[in-house]
Amino acid sequence: MRIGVGFPTVEIGADLAVVRDFVHTVEELGYTHLRLLDHVLGADPQFHPQVPVFYYTHESVTREPFTLMAYLAALTTRIELTTAIVILPQRQTALVAKQAAEVDVLSGGRLRLGIGVGWNPVEYEALGENFQNRGRRSEEQIEVLRLLWTQPVVTYSGKWHTIAHAGINPLPIQRPIPIWIGSGAPQTPMPPEAGMRRIARLADGWFPLFDLTDQGKAVIERIRQYTAEAGRDPNALGLEGRVSLAGTQPDDWIATVRAWEAMGATHLSVSTAGKAFHTPQQHMDAIRRFQHEVGLS
Repeated sequence: MRIGVGFPTVEIGADLAVVRDFVHTVEELGYTHLRLLDHVLGADPQFHPQVPVFYYTHESVTREPFTLMAYLAALTTRIELTTAIVILPQRQTALVAKQAAEVDVLSGGRLRLGIGVGWNPVEYEALGENFQNRGRRSEEQIEVLRLLWTQPVVTYSGKWHTIAHAGINPLPIQRPIPIWIGSGAPQTPMPPEAGMRRIARLADGWFPLFDLTDQGKAVIERIRQYTAEAGRDPNALGLEGRVSLAGTQPDDWIATVRAWEAMGATHLSVSTAGKAFHTPQQHMDAIRRFQHEVGLS
């Protein structure tokens, strides 16, 4: 199982030196990947009563992931750069294909593109995209991305995309770049039926948001069943769990790691998000302590 780190963008702020130090620490400690989130805009909740919950607002620091990964590609030599997740349907598909291919080239083939459909209609409105059809549209986007990453010239006519004899250059090193899917939200972590079937049919891997309760384990088995029904090998579908270091102790970490291993997880990310760590150094000390107490092998 590959163990990486979630980049605590909201908690450690906008200082570029802190970003550099944190990422260097991740790589030096031997973690396998860095997991980055995505939000283009943060809304002011007082003006949007129609949105039931805001997980991030206009006051939250959220980095632009493709730009940040291009920077990190030059700072690192080994770790995989992972988006978890890019909100794909609020972005233009061909532009995402181009940006992702460039990051893959700049990093020497170290990109894993996690995608999802998001929860914030305010962002969709500002970016000129339809919030209501985002799930169905994302499926066509995945198809178009893979075509653009593997063919020098693409001709495609779909419900939402038209490409007439055009392609991106340079193509990525990975052809295609792995696409993983995240589904669910912090307050509703169980993926909906459509999300589970989308993962089973289209994803190279997926990111659960839930803990490994009996219900969570049942969802994992259900997605594996759907994967087999789609004619795909369930054992080839990647699975990335999470272990939270905030308010927990090494015994908790070890138990969580073992539980995800027992469920067949291929990846795990260590999260320092939350209110337990108040300075960048505390975040770095936490992932250092995890490496010391639990190990990464």
